[in-house]
Amino acid sequence: MSDTVVLCGSLGSTSAMWDPQQPVLAKRRTVRVDHPGHGGEPLIALDDVRDLAQHVLEHVDAAVFSFVGLSLGGAVGMRIAVDNPQRIDKLMLSCTSARFGEPDAWLERAETVRAHGVEAVADAILGRWFTRRFGDVGRYREMLLSTDREGYARCCEAIAGWDVREELERIEAPTLVVTASEDPSTPPEHAELIAARIPGARLEVLGEAAHLANVERPAEFNRLLEEHL
Repeated sequence: MSDTVVLCGSLGSTSAMWDPQQPVLAKRRTVRVDHPGHGGEPLIALDDVRDLAQHVLEHVDAAVFSFVGLSLGGAVGMRIAVDNPQRIDKLMLSCTSARFGEPDAWLERAETVRAHGVEAVADAILGRWFTRRFGDVGRYREMLLSTDREGYARCCEAIAGWDVREELERIEAPTLVVTASEDPSTPPEHAELIAARIPGARLEVLGEAAHLANVERPAEFNRLLEEHL
């Protein structure tokens, strides 16, 4: 059992997206890892999600840790759990996917952001992150726009090649899969596939939330997080 909890979030976010979880993690050692080009993190050569997973491991000195990942962070968690099962104590995968859709769409988004900046896709992304009921979108727009355009584009290219569907059965860690009923980016059927293929995984659905469910429904998310850990 490990007291270290590693947090890894969505494409276009910074580690500040995990602020709503601080109340239930205050007594644990937490390591928040930003993706390259996010939150001031330097760029790295990046070919696939395995490179992002290695980036996370370089930031964690604990031999064993629990991992909480949302969206791209969830993909990173799956990659670590498959490749380095001895490192993961508990795994929580939120609003994520074993395959995030057709590669061409991600490559096109990378091209758009390189040419025009993250601003060019901001409205569309924020519309997926939150339902219309959420009242603090401005803060998260600033977070998104702080992302380095090249860092964002490289992560898009890594996502384009991501497909772990045939490897999920190799995950050994106790796994909680959380989805949001109104998430257009990774709808509940993506979570259902993950939960069905990871041995012993449990699935929970949060209502009235979109992609950043940990932000939009923090009390419910934190309850599940605390129970799982």
